[in-house]
Amino acid sequence: MSASNLTTGKVVTRFAPSPTGFLHIGGARTALFNWLFARHHGGEFRLRIEDTDRARSTDAAIAAIIDGMGWLNLSHDGEIVYQFSRAARHAEVARQLLEAGHAYRCYATPEELEALREAQRAAKQPMRYDGRWRDRTDWPNDKPYVIRLKAPRDGSVTIEDRVQGPVTVNNAELDDFVLLRSDGTPTYMLAVVVDDHDMGVTHVIRGDDHLNNAFRQLALIRALGWPEPIYAHIPLIHGSDGAKLSKRHGALGVDAYRDEMGLLPEAVENYLLRLGWGHGDEEIISREQAIGWFDLVGVGRSPSRFDIKKLENLNGHYIRAADDARLVDLIAARVAAALGRDLTEADRQLLQRTMPELKKRASNLNDLANGCLFYLRSRPIPMDEGATKLLASAAPGLLDRTRARFAEQDDWSAAALEQLARALAESEGAKLGQIAQPLRAAVTGSAQSPGLFEVLEVLGKDEVLGRISDALAM
Repeated sequence: MSASNLTTGKVVTRFAPSPTGFLHIGGARTALFNWLFARHHGGEFRLRIEDTDRARSTDAAIAAIIDGMGWLNLSHDGEIVYQFSRAARHAEVARQLLEAGHAYRCYATPEELEALREAQRAAKQPMRYDGRWRDRTDWPNDKPYVIRLKAPRDGSVTIEDRVQGPVTVNNAELDDFVLLRSDGTPTYMLAVVVDDHDMGVTHVIRGDDHLNNAFRQLALIRALGWPEPIYAHIPLIHGSDGAKLSKRHGALGVDAYRDEMGLLPEAVENYLLRLGWGHGDEEIISREQAIGWFDLVGVGRSPSRFDIKKLENLNGHYIRAADDARLVDLIAARVAAALGRDLTEADRQLLQRTMPELKKRASNLNDLANGCLFYLRSRPIPMDEGATKLLASAAPGLLDRTRARFAEQDDWSAAALEQLARALAESEGAKLGQIAQPLRAAVTGSAQSPGLFEVLEVLGKDEVLGRISDALAM
């Protein structure tokens, strides 16, 4: 790995999640922005798993992150970097800083540090390390110590953030943070800086909750004499009420949007793209357009508000635009589970034939799967509350007479069946709905369905007559 990209102009971004849970929606947006920025500039997008918290990092979480990124089609370049495996390299850099005089040994005990914090709390002072070992050289050889960065104390540092603009912090506000713990393990601050450098990362694009970290990391980068990356800190996502995003707002793992909510990856991607970034008034943005248009100048400084209803509406658009065969594949497992049996090839062909009508009414894959079940259920099909009410309120004998007229029909096309229903309504002195609604309830088990006469054509004459007979028997 090399840091030469910082001087050659090649763009390299990274997504660096901690595997302590699933890939959440905020992390997915950060990954997407990094991916798009790299692709827009013809660069590389790298993935680093920051698994140094061994107590909380799990293989299941790592697998979920990789799976979620795969679902969103955010392919990374090169091998995945696992931070924990690079601990020796991190420690090596800390000791180089120590030898160069940019870091020092600190022998302060946990009890001493707690007493310091208590005194600062009592005096209502900012809690930070006081540098008591900063200039000492009387190091005992028989006691544990940490290595701290000898951070600058005078002046200030300004980060020209590509999203937030120039942000300045006085060096006096920063402390000599720990680089290497007494057990020889590196801290997060050290590991991130070393990994970003070794991976050749040129642009650090992440949530603005990391902005304070950037000043400490920059102090470390300058102590090492390494090229400085360009920073872009993205405002966090808030709920629709303006509060911090949580599960009650829909802040779930990406897998829940796919498995539980039945959303399409392209819809989630489009929604996340517009969550804090814009290109004029464009709302529906293809991946090709996103790559061509995306740049940091379009990222706003204010927090975005997550609106689950808007996401669902957008998903409905992508459902209607999706390939019918693909949708059949996506709902097959859901349909099979609801039916309690595997789908046959004939079932799949029927679903693909009806998909153009089914997807007009669906906003997610669950809607789509539930909406097609009546086609495949065995007789007698179940009746929902709406269908039961329609059948109970139908004119006496009307459904029976409808069945008799349909039994005489030879042309079973949707157009011919509609013409027949209209003629029947006229002969009965009734409105078309008085014929069609009980008929819909009998053959679909619901008060709502795709176009009734198209449904009748697909089901076929024998099945339709049999379902009407079942309804009459009920």
